[in-house]
Amino acid sequence: MRKIALISEHASPLATLGGTDSGGQNVYVAHLARQLARSGYLIDVFTRADSKSQNQVVRWLPNVRIVHVTAGPRHFIPKEAMLPHMEQFSRSVLRYAHRQKIPYDLVHANFFMSGMVARQLQQALDIPFVITFHALGLVRRLSQGQADGFPDIRFAIEKQLMRDAARIIAECPQDRLDMEALYDAPGDKIDIVPCGFDPEEFAPLAVDARQQLGFGQEDFIVLQLGRMVPRKGVDNVIRATAILQQRYGTPAQLVIVGGNTECPDPVMTPELGRLMELAQSLGIADSVKFTGQRGRDQLRYYYSAANVFCTTPWYEPFGITPVEAMACGTPVVGTAVGGIKTTVVDGETGYLVPPNDPDALAERLAWLQRHPHMAQRLGWAGMRRAYRQYTWRNVASRISDVYEAAIEAATPYGTEARVAAAGDAGLSG
Repeated sequence: MRKIALISEHASPLATLGGTDSGGQNVYVAHLARQLARSGYLIDVFTRADSKSQNQVVRWLPNVRIVHVTAGPRHFIPKEAMLPHMEQFSRSVLRYAHRQKIPYDLVHANFFMSGMVARQLQQALDIPFVITFHALGLVRRLSQGQADGFPDIRFAIEKQLMRDAARIIAECPQDRLDMEALYDAPGDKIDIVPCGFDPEEFAPLAVDARQQLGFGQEDFIVLQLGRMVPRKGVDNVIRATAILQQRYGTPAQLVIVGGNTECPDPVMTPELGRLMELAQSLGIADSVKFTGQRGRDQLRYYYSAANVFCTTPWYEPFGITPVEAMACGTPVVGTAVGGIKTTVVDGETGYLVPPNDPDALAERLAWLQRHPHMAQRLGWAGMRRAYRQYTWRNVASRISDVYEAAIEAATPYGTEARVAAAGDAGLSG
């Protein structure tokens, strides 16, 4: 039975989603671990301890443990501030592996800082590592400029990790192109494997979702759902809603789901404060509903209640929420960036628009409002596409193939020798 160490320094499977640093990577790690365990792998997920009340080891699911690693203060810190703590993170993981005498077969790093940890395990235990970057520093810098809080050293770290990894998992074709063009990454080591959705979580509902949420049956509801950070472009959707009302005469209701707290609090989530002020200044505050954070079990009701789901980030390595919306039979209008321009087929499952273009977004929303039967056809086509290509079961199967290729290509190294290597690294306490 293969033993896999999943490293995800800032994105725990146990975190509540919708906050500043809780989003797609958390979903990815959680569902990948679950599906790999179901197919026979033993999984340890290593993530940074950010609370004094956390147990070091949480037996989360059969064959899946969450290991909270001491690295810096045991409270929340933004991921941009974690880089100085990665050396301690690496030492803690190696010490754990030695004490538990766990002969891991492979390490899967998620994000570049996790890659730094994985490389330490590779060197100490002589096992291969694969990496999913989830976001690339140079792409982020190009889109965010000075708003990017990571230091420039990130770029060199990412480039070296692409050299050292046994395999690199790109989440979409654009992800691979960016690695090759911006980092000169070796293309023969890159596998394109998308993110996914869980059919047990997201599917068209048999119940009336609008009635469950208290929404009007005749309202044209536009949904935006995800992390409340500037790069997600939620302000673009608010501006488009204002144009939709003022230019097209469409009485749309915009529902915005996300934030650091269940009740929308601009102090706890500063981006919400900026967005609330924008809606007020545009004269549509009464047409914009901020729900705050919602649990995973509630999200399908929002997807199903909406006439259309909008996702308009400046950049997006993949974008899981469009796939979740598609799985619920809801048409998607998204920006033609990153993975969105792969998952959303323009004119077939929804529409693609340029980033930061509220006029183009409003035009598509107005068209969908005027053509509800076509909108329904787009939604059903999206659902078929989601089920064909983007279930987590299929994703995990493809990643399992990546693992096996990396392990097979690695120099054979016995279980006892790997355990001894951890001891030789000076990690006996």
